[in-house]
Amino acid sequence: MKNKTENAAGNRFLLRLWHFIRYGLPSPGRYKRYTLTILPILVVIWALVFAYLSVAPLNYKSSMTLILPGSGMGGSLNLESIGQASAQTSSAFAGTSLSPTENYKRLLSADSTLRRAAEILGEPGLLPAPTIKLVDQTNLILVSVSGPSPENARGRLNALRQAFLECLAVLRDDEQAKREAADREQLENLEAKARAAQLELLEFQGESGLATMDQFNSRIQIVDDLRAREREALVEIEYGAAATKRLAGVLKTSIENASLALVLKNDPVFQSLIGQYASVNTQWTEASATLGDRHMSVAELRAERGALRKSMLVRGRELTGLEEKILLRFVDISTSDGRERIFEQLIIADGDSAAAEARLGEIRRQIDEHNRNAHELVTQAAKLSDLLRARRVAEAVVSSALARLDTNKADPFASYPLVQTFEWPSLPTAPSSPSTMLAIAGGVAASFFVLVGFLMLWLRQPLLQLALPKS
Repeated sequence: MKNKTENAAGNRFLLRLWHFIRYGLPSPGRYKRYTLTILPILVVIWALVFAYLSVAPLNYKSSMTLILPGSGMGGSLNLESIGQASAQTSSAFAGTSLSPTENYKRLLSADSTLRRAAEILGEPGLLPAPTIKLVDQTNLILVSVSGPSPENARGRLNALRQAFLECLAVLRDDEQAKREAADREQLENLEAKARAAQLELLEFQGESGLATMDQFNSRIQIVDDLRAREREALVEIEYGAAATKRLAGVLKTSIENASLALVLKNDPVFQSLIGQYASVNTQWTEASATLGDRHMSVAELRAERGALRKSMLVRGRELTGLEEKILLRFVDISTSDGRERIFEQLIIADGDSAAAEARLGEIRRQIDEHNRNAHELVTQAAKLSDLLRARRVAEAVVSSALARLDTNKADPFASYPLVQTFEWPSLPTAPSSPSTMLAIAGGVAASFFVLVGFLMLWLRQPLLQLALPKS
């Protein structure tokens, strides 16, 4: 059954082939008609090809390759106690939304660039638009320009390159000028704030008399020193009081009487009388021991001793108003070397104690004065600290802005990346147009399509019969 089906299909194919050959053979006059129709068309096609090759002017194409470095740069400037400024330039190819190669492609074909290139060459109008190709996954830009001669093509491309670089320089200078103007305007505002902070600080220092925080700390230290001196004075007073009390007990007198005794001790008349009395008293004691009380010399010494004693008591009462008993005790002290030294120690101890009390009073007065001004001083110190900090911040901001103004000039290729010429404009050795190979290929293609078209006309009836078989 399968073999029968295959044989039937083969027979049908042979029948159709025979039918095509039989009915596809043209009549004798048909050859002539097709030939007379095809030949003029082919002649016109090849005549146009040869005319193009003969008449079209020769054009030469010069090419060059530009490259854009892809890395960014960064820098930092740190000035001790002033401020810090940093500049960071990202790579122009870091972003995905903008492409510097596309921007440069547009700049290369801009009318202003072409007009400037024509001016460089001394040609009127604009240069012919260049052919620009961007190489994928690279930073390369391929540029080519046509000209009637090899030298002209290379000259045009050199002029285009120069005009393009001049355009970039103008754009960079314009950007830098505008940025610098904006930065300087901001810098002026910052300097005005810094001057205002400085003026406010100076006014406060003049009004308060507080210039630095060290001055505030020194004032606080003064209070601490005064309290330490107060403790020392208290110790001295207690020590002096104890010493005075002990010495007064030894002398069996009071501090008040000791003060009066000091008056007597400082009186030269009283001291002279005491000296004479002590001398006569010594002589009288010795004479009484050897001669007896009734001896004339002893009696004379006794009388002289009594007169001196009376004169001494009279002088003592005039100076101090003390009683005779107390005055005689002072005379006894003065005439005894040991007791006199104790008396001097008592006077010294009492004087030291009085001096310590006076010093303590002055110290406490100063402490009270500082305590009264403490709240105001702390308030002033807090405001001074705020003003000093505000001035330092303002100065640091101004210094950083100044440094940033300089660092911004460090990289002029931030917005418009650096362009390097990887391949310089070439000198073409052969014309780029007209192309003989392209012209012949075009003529062959046109001839082929004409022949195919007429072949379709030739075979139209068999094809229609195959497409629309008889029912």
